[in-house]
Amino acid sequence: MSATTLAPGATSPTASRTSPYRLTFGHVLRSEWIKFRSLRSTWWTLGITVAVMVGFSLMFAAVMTSMDSAGVSPEEAGMGSTDGVGVMVITVGYSFAQLAVAVLGALTVTGEYSTGMIRSTLSAVPRRTPALAAKMIVVGIVTAVSTVVAVGLSYLVTYPILSGKDMTVDFSSADDQRALIGVVLYLTAVALFSVAVGVLLRSSAGAIFTLVAVFFVLSMVLNIVMGVTGADWVQTLMNSLPASAGEQVVLGGGMSSPDAIGPWPGFAVLAGWTAALTVAAAVVLKRRDA
Repeated sequence: MSATTLAPGATSPTASRTSPYRLTFGHVLRSEWIKFRSLRSTWWTLGITVAVMVGFSLMFAAVMTSMDSAGVSPEEAGMGSTDGVGVMVITVGYSFAQLAVAVLGALTVTGEYSTGMIRSTLSAVPRRTPALAAKMIVVGIVTAVSTVVAVGLSYLVTYPILSGKDMTVDFSSADDQRALIGVVLYLTAVALFSVAVGVLLRSSAGAIFTLVAVFFVLSMVLNIVMGVTGADWVQTLMNSLPASAGEQVVLGGGMSSPDAIGPWPGFAVLAGWTAALTVAAAVVLKRRDA
C-alpha cells in the first residue's frame, strides 16, 4: 500500500479551493423576505390591517352623514371643524390597525424562536445584526405599503358618502397632508417597535401581551384618568409614552388635547423609543444564545 505525500508548502486541491459564495446583506435581505412572505400569519395580519382601516372608515363616514342629516355639526359633537373630518374618517381605524401590525412585527421574530428556525438564521448570519436589520427593513416596507393601500381604499370607499357633505380630504391642507403621511409613519414605527420587542422577549404570547398593553390598554387607561382627574402629571406622562405621544402625528380636526405634545415632536418620541429598543435588541441578539 502506498501513501501520497505532499511537498512542503503545497496544499491539497480541496484546501486550495475557495467557495465562490460570499454572504452579502442583499442575500440576507432576500432570505428574510422569502421567510416573511411564506408565513400565513403575515397575510392574515396584513389583511386584518387593511380590513380594519377600511371598515372603521366606512362606519365613521356613516356616523358623520347621519349626524349631518340630524343637523349635528362636527363642532357640536366635539370633533373640531369640518375641515379635518375627511382625513379623520380615512385614518380613524389606525388605533385598532396598530394592534395588527404590532402582532405582525412581533411574530416575524418570535415565530422563528418557537420553531427553532432562529438557530439556522443566526448560524447563516454569524454577525446577527444584519439579520435583525433585514427583518426590520422587510417589516417596515411592507407595513408602509399596506398602510398606503389601506388609506387609499378608505378614501375610495368613503368619498361617495362624504363628497356631498363637504367632508372630503383637503389634499392642499397642511394638516391633512401631515395626518396622511403621519398614519403611514406611525404604523410603520409601531411595526418596527414590535420587532424589537419580539427579539427582547422571544415569546409570542409575552410580546403580544406587552404590545397590547403599551399601544392600547395603557393609552386607554391614561385617557380615562386624564378625563376624570385632569391632572397635569397624567398629560406629562402621556407625552412621553410611545403610543399616546406617537399618535399625535395622526390626530387632527381638533381631536387632540390642547396640552398634548405636538404632532412631529410626538412622533419623535415614538421614534426615540423604537431606536432605543432596536439598539437593545441588537445587543441582546449578539450576546444571547438562540
